Amino acid sequence: MQEAEQNTIEGTVEAVIFQNQENGYTVLKLDAGESGGITVVGCLPGTAPGERLTVRGTWMRHAAYGEQFKAETVERRMPAGEKAIYEYLASGAVRGVGAATARRMVECFGQDTLTVLEEHPERLTEIRGITRKRALAMGEAFRLQMGMRRLLEFLGEYGVPLQLAMPLYRRYGDRALETVRANPYLLVDTDLGVRFDLADSLALEMGMDGEDPQRIEAGLLFELRHNLDNGHTFLPRRKLLWATAQLLGLEDASLSEGLEALLERGELTQEPVAGEEAVYLQELCEAEQYVAFRIREMATGEMTPPRSLDALIDRIQAEQGITYAPQQRQAVALAAQSQVMLLTGGPGTGKTTSLRGVLALFDALGLDTALAAPTGRAAKRLGEMCGMEAATIHRLLETQYEPHSGRLVFAHDESAPLRADAVIVDETSMVDILLMRALLAALRGECRLILVGDPDQLPSVGPGNLFSDLIRSGAVPMVRLTEIFRQAAQSAIIRNAHGVNRGRLPELKNNQTDFFFLRRKDPGRAAETIVELLHTRLPRNMGIPAEQIQVLSPTRKRQAGTAALNRALQAAVNPPGEDRPERRFGEYIFRQGDRVMQVRNNYDIMWREKDGRASGMGVFNGDIGTIEAVDNRAETVTVNFEGRIAEYTADMLGELEPAYAITVHKAQGSEYRAVVLAACDGAPMLLTRGVLYTAITRARELLVIVGDEAVIAKMTANNRQQKRYSGLRWRLVQED
Repeated sequence: MQEAEQNTIEGTVEAVIFQNQENGYTVLKLDAGESGGITVVGCLPGTAPGERLTVRGTWMRHAAYGEQFKAETVERRMPAGEKAIYEYLASGAVRGVGAATARRMVECFGQDTLTVLEEHPERLTEIRGITRKRALAMGEAFRLQMGMRRLLEFLGEYGVPLQLAMPLYRRYGDRALETVRANPYLLVDTDLGVRFDLADSLALEMGMDGEDPQRIEAGLLFELRHNLDNGHTFLPRRKLLWATAQLLGLEDASLSEGLEALLERGELTQEPVAGEEAVYLQELCEAEQYVAFRIREMATGEMTPPRSLDALIDRIQAEQGITYAPQQRQAVALAAQSQVMLLTGGPGTGKTTSLRGVLALFDALGLDTALAAPTGRAAKRLGEMCGMEAATIHRLLETQYEPHSGRLVFAHDESAPLRADAVIVDETSMVDILLMRALLAALRGECRLILVGDPDQLPSVGPGNLFSDLIRSGAVPMVRLTEIFRQAAQSAIIRNAHGVNRGRLPELKNNQTDFFFLRRKDPGRAAETIVELLHTRLPRNMGIPAEQIQVLSPTRKRQAGTAALNRALQAAVNPPGEDRPERRFGEYIFRQGDRVMQVRNNYDIMWREKDGRASGMGVFNGDIGTIEAVDNRAETVTVNFEGRIAEYTADMLGELEPAYAITVHKAQGSEYRAVVLAACDGAPMLLTRGVLYTAITRARELLVIVGDEAVIAKMTANNRQQKRYSGLRWRLVQED
């Protein structure tokens, strides 16, 4: 895609048409002299009439508002001359200063008015009617505004995105510029999203030495945090030093001192784990230790089973009108006498029947049971299967604001545990070590815990290899369901899933009632077919609406990756229209009616239920919703996450991605009525048996694979699993 030509314009602000106080998005009219009045849009918080601006950016045409100039960097100069200063203050730019006060201030101090306001606000008391308290308040308001202005100028000077100004200011207040100058690496934060190389270039450009301890420590911390996304809870010391040396262009030896400083301050922890010198972020080490301690404690504790357990299970069977298979009966019996247990098995092996039996058992024992899953879709499916309400783990634990840290934390923990007597968690393979630590902390000492999942699915997106570590440790009571029941075996989806899991190629030659293969060796042709399937063929021929079909791909890139597929699917399913407002953000266009996904946990987003009966906070990685409204004036996008309505300001849109097509990794824990899977060539690390198995098991009624059978064969044969550095299994088997 060709980049738009950069232009520079200069002028005086005539009027501010719109300004969003939350994210700083501004629409203003700029008097550019002979060029006339120009509409400028961008992140320009606190801008007011009378200011002189030099703006660099690109011209764009808005469907409703015509030609506009989109500001990317801006140089702002305070108004000069008494007339311009008066117009600036009279516009309401400074809180507490109106037109009458502005006139008296300019009459009293002339061209020095703004200097007095910022540096000597107490002198404002020389004006009749202004008290000392009011003078200091006006001075403080102006000083804060100047802090924002200087922060914007700094960001623009070094090419840092202007939209970071508001989140930085919210976090650090009027010390934001001073804080970023002192440590540019603070920009490399999950919430701010600045790449390390950009922050590093900024630090070096500002004069930081290449071997400055601050740079070395920032690089070490970045490598550990970056590798959380690869599933590692720690890195071996040797690998951490090598990776950081590559990142910073330094020798390994020069980094050891920085690592020792971080260890001494307690920001990092180093422990011997399974023959490695494991270096952890403090939070990850504590989480792993805590989970190992609590699980071992629960696994070794004995629960007294009810009298006549066999008779009780017989009664439950009679009430449910079924007869349990031996492994299912074993699962129900184990739940009666274990404080913690694992229940595993592939599709069609009876996990749901076993769970219903465990629930009936707990009900007979008078236990208050809570059902939970990692994602909203998984929780909804769990609730439907078990006939009772289920919640995401995040919602079960709730969130609350912590005043002294300014963070949102879980409301339930050791000091405020859940009231539940038992908790059942489904799709445990998706749960990372930090979330399990939070859940275990919220359980009362005698609370039971049943962890359910399929160990052959992909591991969690977050750090750790929790479910696999628990299973392989042998330290936790477990029932593995292996029998495929006759009714389930009639499904080609289930038969092929188990076949793939054993390394057998799926049945591709004979299309079956719920499993189809369409050969498209050319990725471009495969993408065209996928669009046809979602847009017309499946809705028309199979009676499945497009909104109940999910397109999956192992990869984001290439012609049949999610990025290209989303563009093509959006154009077909939800094309531009006057009745569909849209907003561009980065590489994406967000349009009213689009299916979108939240791509990181955000505990700060407020949501309300569509019926208005409840509200709460938090939208989480993997949540899928539909854009209900795009307000280009207010710069907001409203998303409906299955009945929960959340509003996104312009600076938050980086947390959303189109979701007509999503990666198989992002589909974990979800089940869809129909799945269309793109099976085209890609990176070997993505074309694995686990990815294929997970994709197949996401489909409930129909699976259509479009692509090349050679790629499917490659995936079936590739049983390599990416190594994750995790110490949980090792900790679970250690002797006290």
